[in-house]
Amino acid sequence: ERQMGQQAYREVLSRENLSRDAQTSTLVEKVGRRIAAAAERPPGELWRAPRFRWEFKTVDKNEPNAFCLPGGKIVVYTGILPITRTEAGLAVVVAHEVAHALARHGAERMSDQMVASVGTAAAAVALSATVTGRSRTYLPAMMAALGAGATVGYLLPMSRAQESEADRIGLVLMALAGYDPREAVSLWERMRAAGTGQRQAEWLSTHPSDGTRISDIRRWLPEAMKYYRPQ
Repeated sequence: ERQMGQQAYREVLSRENLSRDAQTSTLVEKVGRRIAAAAERPPGELWRAPRFRWEFKTVDKNEPNAFCLPGGKIVVYTGILPITRTEAGLAVVVAHEVAHALARHGAERMSDQMVASVGTAAAAVALSATVTGRSRTYLPAMMAALGAGATVGYLLPMSRAQESEADRIGLVLMALAGYDPREAVSLWERMRAAGTGQRQAEWLSTHPSDGTRISDIRRWLPEAMKYYRPQ
């Protein structure tokens, strides 16, 4: 899974233009490091402490997109920043994506996609070939499963259960990192406003309805607030 994540990460960086705006890149790095530090100290049984080599990159592209690949490789597109607006708003997005990595949702989707596409017997062979570089046949599908689908024109939807889990864990991550988890409500209200009357962006297209998400977030806030200590 981590080998696939690293391969997908290299593929993304080879295709996209990194931001030259030092202020923006520094902000993404700052938020990412705080969320990553929170991920290393899980409360209770919500997730296992990861052993990731965290990296944070900002891509200069007018597209509301962000993802975290297995192994802690985080990419944020500048197109999402007008929606996040604030440091706390950006933390909502980064925490959500980190939560997907902590819960290994990419591995779940990758396994499901492999079996559905080529059958159980061939899945191991295809995965091995992709990881070792002997075949690129399945790379776009695997990248999409790992969370980088928007960069290859092929996006695999996560289940609503996975999205809900990432939202819930993300709120706790924010709180542990010293960001007010209540900012998640404002962020998703802006997401909803940004999508009104427009074609929905790829990053949003596989997510539950904004109304449902906001309602769920409000319901989970009391749990997250127990961990919130302003910094």
